[in-house]
Amino acid sequence: MKIAMVSEHASPLAALGGVDAGGQNVHVAELSGALADRGHQVTVYTRRDDATQPVRVPLRPGVEVVHVDAGPARHVSKDELFPYMGTFASVLAAEWFVDRPDVVHAHFWMSGHAALDAVAQVQARTGGTRIPVAQTFHALGVVKRRHQGSADTSPAEREWLEPAVGRSADQVVATCSDEAFELKALGVPLQRISVVPCGVDVSLFRPDGPVEERGRAQRVLTASRLVRRKGVGTTIAALAALVAQGRDVELVVVGGAGVAGADLVDDPEYQRLDALARTLGVRDHVTFRGQLGQHEMPAVYRSADVVVCAPWYEPFGIVPLEAMACGRPVVASSVGGLIDTVVEDGTGLHVPPRDEAEVAAAVGALLDDPDRREALGRAGRARAESRYTWQKVAADSERVYERLLAGAVAVAAPTAPAGAPQRTATHAGRVTRAAQPTERTAR
Repeated sequence: MKIAMVSEHASPLAALGGVDAGGQNVHVAELSGALADRGHQVTVYTRRDDATQPVRVPLRPGVEVVHVDAGPARHVSKDELFPYMGTFASVLAAEWFVDRPDVVHAHFWMSGHAALDAVAQVQARTGGTRIPVAQTFHALGVVKRRHQGSADTSPAEREWLEPAVGRSADQVVATCSDEAFELKALGVPLQRISVVPCGVDVSLFRPDGPVEERGRAQRVLTASRLVRRKGVGTTIAALAALVAQGRDVELVVVGGAGVAGADLVDDPEYQRLDALARTLGVRDHVTFRGQLGQHEMPAVYRSADVVVCAPWYEPFGIVPLEAMACGRPVVASSVGGLIDTVVEDGTGLHVPPRDEAEVAAAVGALLDDPDRREALGRAGRARAESRYTWQKVAADSERVYERLLAGAVAVAAPTAPAGAPQRTATHAGRVTRAAQPTERTAR
């Protein structure tokens, strides 16, 4: 089938580790590639953020990335992109009017908003059956506001448009069971929610292979975008407790706005974390690596005794999967998707979010028990291979698309969801009510 992936801010071509580049970029790239391996034709639509980018870029056989002109051709924070979604939708509609996809899979709420607008425009021009839309949010605004409060920089429109997108899409693909319950609370019917997790490349991330040299006797690793909610500060504070116990342990932090020694020094979160490490007296125990490429990460994972993922909240989290695939035990906050992926005392240990003492206790327990670390690592690898390969994720996604195509029906005229304004001052499009698919169940 012909699949249109819409990922307005997260290009599959982008470098990882920056403020707006992370798990969604990996998800879109890997899912698209795995679907192509199953014989599908995938086109990924993302916003042009560099004037030198070609309009169309082959990603791999069966996958093409299309750069959409919507707003300035430079980096714009995702929280400032909403005013350009009307233009983005119009470009999608023009593309799909000429080359109609069988199914659209939108990633993030603004992508869903633009995709629903675009399919409404196509149907208004052509009539007949509406192009079915699947939606993956990757993060929900209601959860973000719950944890960040006034620090949440999402546009005001997200509060009412995101639930409208969820209720209007033909199927919402949640990445974990926790998200499915959040979606139900937003008014998305359970029969239109499927749970399909993110995946991991188990051929790249594996226990055997090169191992990066350590700087100290024991190594802890954390890898994430450098934003406060990712909990790197909690991990640094936990490290200070471990060092105070007399341990010769180092913490390697991967992620940030640039590579170490370059743009990283201008990253505000790096500056905050650097100051925290100095205040706690452990700056010489912490190495900030900046961004690393996917192919550089396995050797770094293998060098670690323990991988810590301590976010305040996490819609899914690919880092724990990569660590597990490399045979490393994981200490993870008991939030969101980490509850599903990391099995308590099976592939790692769960800790409460924002609790440095519990992180220190869990990491210390694993550092003191090599046999336990090895057993957890073996179980993590087995779990990654059995449940989280991209091939399995693609097969599950394909089944969602097939159900959408089997249940697609024509709708007489697009209408806005209940409670959603028809127009906004910054966007000339509208979210449309989706056709009701038949008998789909949350899994």
